[in-house]
Amino acid sequence: MHITASIALLCASLVSAAGDVQPSFNMFQGPELQESVMNKPASELKFTLSGGAPFPHPYMIDRLGTNGPVLLQGVNLIEHLAHFVRERVPERTVHAKGAGAHGYFEVTTEIGAKYCMADVFSQVGKRTPVTGRLSTIAGNLGNPDAIRDLRGLGFKLRTTQGILDWVLLNHPVFWLRDPIKFPHFIHSQKRHPSTHVLNHNDFWDYLSANNESIYQVMRTMSDLGTPDGFRHMNGYTGNTFRTVKEDGTWHYLKVSVISDQGIKNNTDAEAVKLSGENPDFGVTDLYDAIAAGNFPSWTVYFQVMTPQEAESFKYNVFDLTKEWLPSEVPLQEVGRITLNQNPTNYHQEVEQIGFDPAQMPPGLEPTEDPTLQARLFAYADAHRYRIGINHKQLPINCPLNPVATFLRDGPMSFNNQGSRPNFMSTQDPIQLQPRFYNDDNHTIWVGGAIKYLSTPAEIDFDLPRIFWNGLSKRDQDNLVSNVIGHLGKATDGTIRLKQTRIFAHVNATLGQRIAAGVNVTLP
Repeated sequence: MHITASIALLCASLVSAAGDVQPSFNMFQGPELQESVMNKPASELKFTLSGGAPFPHPYMIDRLGTNGPVLLQGVNLIEHLAHFVRERVPERTVHAKGAGAHGYFEVTTEIGAKYCMADVFSQVGKRTPVTGRLSTIAGNLGNPDAIRDLRGLGFKLRTTQGILDWVLLNHPVFWLRDPIKFPHFIHSQKRHPSTHVLNHNDFWDYLSANNESIYQVMRTMSDLGTPDGFRHMNGYTGNTFRTVKEDGTWHYLKVSVISDQGIKNNTDAEAVKLSGENPDFGVTDLYDAIAAGNFPSWTVYFQVMTPQEAESFKYNVFDLTKEWLPSEVPLQEVGRITLNQNPTNYHQEVEQIGFDPAQMPPGLEPTEDPTLQARLFAYADAHRYRIGINHKQLPINCPLNPVATFLRDGPMSFNNQGSRPNFMSTQDPIQLQPRFYNDDNHTIWVGGAIKYLSTPAEIDFDLPRIFWNGLSKRDQDNLVSNVIGHLGKATDGTIRLKQTRIFAHVNATLGQRIAAGVNVTLP
């Protein structure tokens, strides 16, 4: 039959006598059906091609006879091979290796509501669904979980007012406070352009040239740098946020999550041994604990500071290399995060998750913290590259409240918001939220735009000295041994000397012990 005749016949079949109910097309019928069978066992389903067509056997191909060439018409073979080489989304540049699980955040005190209008903190006992991802940072997907490195803790809270992403590290500080340094720092910690292995000269070259990193260096080179899996470590936002009340009053805010399992670290020797015996220990330890009903949890705390207190605080509250010591800015309990459900599909629930510190409900806001400002762009942009412009439509990233935006189209748009106007229309005007509070005076800017780079100063050695003096003799010995073992692998004597001088400026005895171990002479 000619194609035009076929179309005419099809159109005629849809025309019926007046009053007849016409069939309509439901675009979501297929996805809903696939979702309904997604978790059925294979034994209850029949093998098909990706388009749903029945097919006799997954190993079957089309060829000429039993000894002839394979035919391109063999859809089963072609779609298997074509899909196989596209199975991986791009690896995260940082936080590549990790584990994940689901659970909930429960409000345990009235502290959150005292400082913040966000509904997630509104009532003691209120629970909010959470997905957590815990990871190493600098290495790639094949790295051992026990390696000396920082760890990341990401928690996605699906609140009634949208997504709240808490993006934390297992240290309250970081290596830098100037965001432009981040790519340089990460490049120095990753594989060398020529040899494609870690280069200890590069590793210590960056650190010895950027003194503000010394507190994080010492924490990482202590046994805190080798936590025992992902359950026995704390998490800290590091960056400073604002928490706002309905009347517009606000405080500076840092969030900490403290492991209810307690802190447990490995020595360097234990970490090396564990890396060889079970490189996936962190992943399996979390999964096995949840499977056994031993649900890990973290108590959530706020540290808050008024604008007036921040002005007189001894550290710049926007400096990511500085910690707010609990003895000076108390921890106030807000709630608890519990992970009680393992993923059923790692790729869908853990690999495709994307955290973004810019995602905050009303009552939480960013500050002028330079590294936070950079992260507000960089995190979401990384997801746009890695999992697509419509990554928030993926089930794991999807909010639980209605979304109505003017962001449309693009690859893999599963919910393109129907026929609603894709612009600010007066024909079908979208409802607008009132301003939640007056934020006109939250910040007052003085001065013009400048090109800025922070300068290391004596105050950068304050917290490292407190840290060193607070370590037990065993922990001090381990830190010295770990530094010697790592810095000693740098073949450039100038770099070893520069870094040893920084340690000596923290503490003379510390410097002399490291100098003796890495074969340099301090003046």
